[in-house]
Amino acid sequence: MIIRSLTEEECVAVLDRNRLGRLACARDGEPYLATIHYVHAQGSLYAFSLPGRKIDFMRANPRVSMLIEEKDEKGWRSVVVNGRFEELPNEIGHKKQREQAWQLLSQHENWWLPGGLKPVLPVTTKQPHLFFRIAVEEMSGRLADREAE
Repeated sequence: MIIRSLTEEECVAVLDRNRLGRLACARDGEPYLATIHYVHAQGSLYAFSLPGRKIDFMRANPRVSMLIEEKDEKGWRSVVVNGRFEELPNEIGHKKQREQAWQLLSQHENWWLPGGLKPVLPVTTKQPHLFFRIAVEEMSGRLADREAE
């Protein structure tokens, strides 16, 4: 088995092909890890959540990491993204970004899972649904290939 680093283009391809990742965040020295659905577009990972621990942690410390993995008959690939959390609230000034997140995510089946409840249009301030993005600041990846021996 050969293990090598992925190029930036290969990392982006992994992000584009996948929808499920592991989000790591920390607050006051306490780590937290959660599985989320995401969409990669324009240098950001867009996601959806209900209020809870990960949102509380990211609001307190916007520096986060994501791990995206894939496996096939040849081997595996993994990409680690380091970036910055940005909430896309239902407020003036964020409407375009929030609508973009909705449009990107809703193209995929069950995109609201494991966030909980499927959001409905029109979004009102009474609904607890949160859209956010992670601005990708750096990424790296590895590939293990059985056939390259």
